[in-house]
Amino acid sequence: MSIRALLFDLDGVFHVGDQLLPGAVEAVELLRARRVPFRIVTNTTTRSRASLIEKLRRLGLPLEPGDLINAPYAAVLYLRSRGPIRCRLVVADDAYAEFAGVVVDDKHPDVIVLGDVEDQMNYTLLNDLFNQMMAGAELVALHKGRFWQVPEGLKVDLGVFVAGLEYTTGKSATIIGKPSPTIFRLALEEMGVAPKDAVMIGDDLHNDVGGAQGAGIRGVLIRTGKYRSGYEHSGEITADAVIDSLDDLSSLLG
Repeated sequence: MSIRALLFDLDGVFHVGDQLLPGAVEAVELLRARRVPFRIVTNTTTRSRASLIEKLRRLGLPLEPGDLINAPYAAVLYLRSRGPIRCRLVVADDAYAEFAGVVVDDKHPDVIVLGDVEDQMNYTLLNDLFNQMMAGAELVALHKGRFWQVPEGLKVDLGVFVAGLEYTTGKSATIIGKPSPTIFRLALEEMGVAPKDAVMIGDDLHNDVGGAQGAGIRGVLIRTGKYRSGYEHSGEITADAVIDSLDDLSSLLG
């Protein structure tokens, strides 16, 4: 492939839990040595970018703050483009750091920003959000992921709640993270690269590969993380290439 820049998913590509995956460190070192621009584009919403980078460096991954774009950061850029609006932030405590300057109103919001809040999500909260949407609030979802890989196995993701609120209210959410083109375009703009010159590598056929292709970027499926045997043949999305792990990055670059 002719590649001028690379985009990567994070969970399931570079690490699962606190365990780095094969080729993770070597991939970053290779890209630095070859001066290939890259961004890690993640739907992770429970941590701020600073917190994520701190964790990844603690695991041994040599990353800098500018190497990563997460869904909360992209959401803030979207909200700023809308002008002054009142927001209810249903996000993890650590992710609040990304929303500095946003006007917060939990009672009468114009926009509900919904991220991963894990065990805090319950019927009472869902019903409250439902009623606020019925009263006119817009739903901005940090992503609409279906499932992801944790050390114990597969786990349902934020999309189950986003889809439920869309179904019950009859309203469509604005999706910020993958597979929405919003976060892909932001990453490419930061690197000054056209979609046709970039490649996205991820373990999610829908969010990573299909999302990238929808934004005009080639998508490569990696056989780590949530990947299961035959996954690449399980839907209508066809990856532009399939690799076993980040150990194969050198061959992909040529």
